[in-house]
Amino acid sequence: MGKFRIAKDTLGEVRVPEEAYYGAQTQRAVENFPISGIRLPFSFIKAQAIIKASAAHANKECNELNHKKAEAIIAAADEVVQAMWNDHFVVDAYQAGAGTSQNMNMNEVLASRAAEILGGVKGDYSLIHPNDDVNMSQSTNDTIPTAIQLAVASELQETLYPALNRLLQVLEEKEQQFHNIIKAGRTHLQDAVPIRLGSEFKGYRGTLESVKRAMEHSEKSLYLLGLGGNAVGTGINAHPNYAELAIKEIAKRTGMPFLKSDNTYAFMQNTNAAITISGHLRELAIHLIKISSDLRLLSSGPRTGLAEITLPAVQPGSSIMPGKINPVILENLYMICSQVIGNDSCVTTAAIGSQLEINPMMPVIGLNVLQSITILSNGIAIFTEKCLKDITANQENIKNWLDQSLSLVTALNPHIGYEKAAALAKESFETGKTLKEIIIDKKVLSEEEAERILDPNSMI
Repeated sequence: MGKFRIAKDTLGEVRVPEEAYYGAQTQRAVENFPISGIRLPFSFIKAQAIIKASAAHANKECNELNHKKAEAIIAAADEVVQAMWNDHFVVDAYQAGAGTSQNMNMNEVLASRAAEILGGVKGDYSLIHPNDDVNMSQSTNDTIPTAIQLAVASELQETLYPALNRLLQVLEEKEQQFHNIIKAGRTHLQDAVPIRLGSEFKGYRGTLESVKRAMEHSEKSLYLLGLGGNAVGTGINAHPNYAELAIKEIAKRTGMPFLKSDNTYAFMQNTNAAITISGHLRELAIHLIKISSDLRLLSSGPRTGLAEITLPAVQPGSSIMPGKINPVILENLYMICSQVIGNDSCVTTAAIGSQLEINPMMPVIGLNVLQSITILSNGIAIFTEKCLKDITANQENIKNWLDQSLSLVTALNPHIGYEKAAALAKESFETGKTLKEIIIDKKVLSEEEAERILDPNSMI
């Protein structure tokens, strides 16, 4: 068994691992909530540390916090931002309401590390106190939603948008690559009038672009922070200049346009920005499922399906059927998107838990939105590079299906009427002959007219 030290909080003494930078309140959370083994991601921890460094800077500028203490806290927070102490953030994601345990985990780690920087030892709160110094002018109630918005904004910019932009680029390349390939359209999974293969990819691109535009518009709400509202939004125990200075420092440290919200009460009562982004992530997942399902259907076969396109082979598809190749990347994307839709349901349910001055369910909201961004970013990148960019068209199969499509008869409507055209389509289906063969045999049109009217190029 490892060695322990005795830590104290307002409830008494607690045994804490000797090497731990955290203290009694974190240890109590570890013991009280052994739920999942899942912790809030590093993007959230990094956001917390940036907030603590910015708060220390603001309190120093307001002459509320001793300069040496402030600099030690800032130095310790910078180390956390550099991922030096990740193993010391140990609170389960499913924890005490509002994230008090998470906030105190950060406060205690920074207090211990700052004490070391000042020449003391970890756990010696006589030099740096987790509540009085690290948490000065703050509350769980304003720092946790601030951390959520900071982390979500950063992850959108650093991971999701780059992956999505690359996906849109490759979709446009496929749109151009397949522009001259005309194929049978399908609605309700039944034959429909012709369409360019490139136009299908154009549709995918346009849909995803609209989701991205909507997300970018809603993203602006992430940059309005209620930091400084403290416990209930009133700013109790905070210097009048604290909030502006702290948020200005956050903007400087992140390079992102964070500003002070003009309504700290609304900011703390709800997690509107995170809820909205979660909804956009759900919508993105829905459309990606549609695209992945389409591509699986179009590549089905290779001998007994549509087989209009071929996916790159990335691994054997069966443990029993030799030579079988499955659309594993597309199946992976579908599973990821299913999880994102589930995450949004969790966020929605947690958001309903807001009561009076605070939403106590913030940790699970942050967890799910950030997980959705992470897995979508990774899934989109893998889909783009390991599947989409190397898709090829099987033009022989495409032409075969197009020639057999009964919906080519639609082009005859202006010439012979809907009912006669329908009768020809029925005869084509029953006899197995192509529409062109029947039209010429029955002398409905001349061969030249049939060639011209049923030319797929004239239908798009």
